[in-house]
Amino acid sequence: MSETKKTPETLRSFRWYGTENMRGFAHRQRFLQMGFRRQDFVGRPVIGIINTWSEMSTCHYHLRERADEVRRGVWKAGGFPVELPALSLGEVMVKPTTMFYRNMLAMETEELLRSHPLDGAILMGGCDKTTPALLMGAFTMDMPCIFVPAGPMLNGKWRDETIGVGTHTKKYWDELRAGTITGDDWRELEASMTRSNGTCCTMGTASTMTSIVEALGFSIPGAASIPAVDSAHPRMATDAGERIVEMVWEDLKPSKIATSDAFHNAIVTYAALGGSTNATVHLIAMARRIGADVSLDQMDKIAREVPVLTNLMPSGKYLMEDFHYAGGLNALLGRVSDMLRLDALTITGKTMGENIEGAKVYNDDVILPRDKPLNDRPTVAVLHGNICPDGAIIKPSAASPELLQHTGPAVVFDDYNDLYARIDDDDLDVDENSVLVLLNAGPIGGPGMAEWGDQQIPKKLLAKGVRDMLRISDARMSGTRDGTVILHIAPESAIGGPLSSVRTGDMIEFDFANRSLNVLVDEAELERRRAQWVAPEPLYKRGYGVVFAEHVNQANKGVDFDFLAAPGGVIEPDIN
Repeated sequence: MSETKKTPETLRSFRWYGTENMRGFAHRQRFLQMGFRRQDFVGRPVIGIINTWSEMSTCHYHLRERADEVRRGVWKAGGFPVELPALSLGEVMVKPTTMFYRNMLAMETEELLRSHPLDGAILMGGCDKTTPALLMGAFTMDMPCIFVPAGPMLNGKWRDETIGVGTHTKKYWDELRAGTITGDDWRELEASMTRSNGTCCTMGTASTMTSIVEALGFSIPGAASIPAVDSAHPRMATDAGERIVEMVWEDLKPSKIATSDAFHNAIVTYAALGGSTNATVHLIAMARRIGADVSLDQMDKIAREVPVLTNLMPSGKYLMEDFHYAGGLNALLGRVSDMLRLDALTITGKTMGENIEGAKVYNDDVILPRDKPLNDRPTVAVLHGNICPDGAIIKPSAASPELLQHTGPAVVFDDYNDLYARIDDDDLDVDENSVLVLLNAGPIGGPGMAEWGDQQIPKKLLAKGVRDMLRISDARMSGTRDGTVILHIAPESAIGGPLSSVRTGDMIEFDFANRSLNVLVDEAELERRRAQWVAPEPLYKRGYGVVFAEHVNQANKGVDFDFLAAPGGVIEPDIN
């Protein structure tokens, strides 16, 4: 964009720093107190660096350094950088689940941007829920912003095998339980799998979401796949710092970028990547914040048309480092350019088409040709039926083909604790044809809709060689995992959704081709069971948990808070 719309006097921060009154005096005084000069920040774009660095968010351990590299770019472009720490959501460490706190980080981001004298923002995250949360808050504020992804870690290696974080954790946990590897092997894996800073090296939720945000137009092109420890990563951070200052002068806001066309591009990208099922709730939540039209059925429709063209774990065999060397996201988007809305604007001031022009694929076994997709199954399918009237999802590209049409008896677990108390009981009446059903694991029941959906295979079946079963729940699943797992059932069982009426022994019928999931029980009997349902006692009596339970939406609406899931309504602070 060539037209400059902002002048120093029209900067948002000028309301704090540029007035010759007592308030302006006080605001300037405090920055002079820190050793800055008046000319450093008055009349310059003030850029907030929203940093989710934390020693409890191990994937973000390097973001303290990256903030300095962003700062370098901001100074170079004539802006004034200020770093603001934000809630850090380390996927492995935070309990009950980082999804419980995604909306809290989104609220914090919105309030950090709203309440401070900022003209633009750099959003620094990457671990699963930080990415959508940061964008949700920035979209609500409609302030110029660029997302700087933490970047994936280096490929894992164990002996002579390439190891994907999360994917192989689950795989080898099953092998340990089955007795095919030893405790010493397991401990050796623990020390071999994570070789550097950065997010999971598979096409899990972290890289799915950072790629989606890049496809939406909110990252420096090529940023999503740069390994966290590659020297290109700090250079990208500096480029972002320089560009955000230009965006402020151009008044290039999210509302000009995050259009329905941009979200179409994001969904095409998600489908071509073989991305994480978690993307469905985040895409809907992000879109609703800015008024774009995105639905589960839209994702299902696009996924039917877009082949999976990345041979990445958990659907394929390669990892993010390989994807980067093969050409990264621009190369993949070039492969599906005819399916994209190429006129969509991006943070570069150029269109998507201009950004990907000339992109090349350097390894056809990693980024596959259009006529040689990974398999004939889509990234996501949306199901409906008497168990899930508001929808459920599955990742067919990572499922077992023989289970995509299956009927079997339910083995029902009342909650997560019940599952882990009984799953390895030799007396559990279960075989490879059974359907494992987990209740009370959704947004309210979890609470927070934890990644419990890929219920572990009973130990006695692992010993027989079984490595996949049909599993259904109102929970989520880690993006690093594979298997025939049906998730996000809505409405959830903890609020009396139809899943709560399923009993052990009921026959469950799943038909992927028809996108259907049903319990084969007479409607009169289901009605009788619904009449007997008793709501569980609230899990929280105070604090954030109460707010969450009272206001969270269901999975088909993005699991955002009902009072936040709409554009606009932001009140600028009175600083006079």
